[in-house]
Amino acid sequence: MGKTTTYTIGDLAREFDLTTRAIRFYEDMGLLQPRRQGRQRVYSARDRTRLKLVLRAKRLGLSLTEAKELIEMYDSPRDTGPQLRKFLEVLAQHRRRIEAQMADLQATLDEIKAHEKEARALLARLDAAEPEKAA
Repeated sequence: MGKTTTYTIGDLAREFDLTTRAIRFYEDMGLLQPRRQGRQRVYSARDRTRLKLVLRAKRLGLSLTEAKELIEMYDSPRDTGPQLRKFLEVLAQHRRRIEAQMADLQATLDEIKAHEKEARALLARLDAAEPEKAA
């Protein structure tokens, strides 16, 4: 039987550009489950994959709770149909949240543009009303 690849906390921190504190936090959340060799944590290929999935979920804007739920779903031996349905449900909820945020941002941007236009018009009237000052 071949040697199983393992990683130290430093290995994972370097590979994923994370602090060791962040990795310990993910461990505290139950997302990673390294075994111990004395005082040292030893991470498996499974832990590395789970960390990669956590970071992907974070990039998508999912909460750590949502990430954990999805990752645990993939760890379970259940049928993939329910897993994929749950994944689609979480993604749809997240998409709706993002779309609502985008609509709010667009409304704010439109308001800013209106204020800019109004301020420019007022400034143009002020500039036209003031005679040029001699240098």
